[in-house]
Amino acid sequence: MSRAVIEARHLAKSFRIPSRRRDTIREHALDFFRPRPSEMLRVLRDVSFDVAPGETLGVMGRNGCGKSTLLKILSGIYTAERGTVVRRGAITAILELGVGWNPDLDAVDNIFLLGGVMGLTLTELRGAVDEILVFAGLERFANLELRHYSSGMAARLAYSVAFRAVREVLILDEVFAVGDAEFRERCYERYGDLRNRGHAVILVSHEPRTMAAFCDRALLLEDGAISFEGTGEAVASRYLSLLTQEPPSAVSA
Repeated sequence: MSRAVIEARHLAKSFRIPSRRRDTIREHALDFFRPRPSEMLRVLRDVSFDVAPGETLGVMGRNGCGKSTLLKILSGIYTAERGTVVRRGAITAILELGVGWNPDLDAVDNIFLLGGVMGLTLTELRGAVDEILVFAGLERFANLELRHYSSGMAARLAYSVAFRAVREVLILDEVFAVGDAEFRERCYERYGDLRNRGHAVILVSHEPRTMAAFCDRALLLEDGAISFEGTGEAVASRYLSLLTQEPPSAVSA
């Protein structure tokens, strides 16, 4: 049996955040000369899992549960406070749309810019520009500066570059929520091709149908920990149940 392409063991991460707001100029000035009170926010707590070659692992959870932090640790953007990540393959990640773009350049120049960051060679990029633009549905806007793109157009371009640049592992955040039905259908087809060729995919989504349809296995995160693990369909069902629960009652003073 092939070894896992990603092994995550006991990952933990915290951030220090200010515990007091500064609302006035006086408060900002005074805090410049004295330490600002802060507290530790625990974002991930003892998270462990593997990703096998050719597997699609889904990650679900409410906003603030630690999904983005987990993906950034897997991608090498953040360092875990505790725990380890073993990567046995190159990772292509699209986590924050717009990162790496130059708004003063047109789409073609930005394809070369972002594609180079993702590891594509100049020769590969020259041969892929037309394919990327067609996949994104942006052929007519190839020479338009990105500052004039809508957020949806920029998102389609970013994901199109990522799908062309993917190596062993692709990490995607809400890819199937981007664009119109035609673009999502192209994403489905490209995803199927990547899976058939043995690429591993880690997919974050709030969409239960996406999780059930595309993920071999999935994790449900709550308060920075894995609360449930199972098939994509089982985790999607558990996530829907979680959303329908009544929020905790406010404590009266």
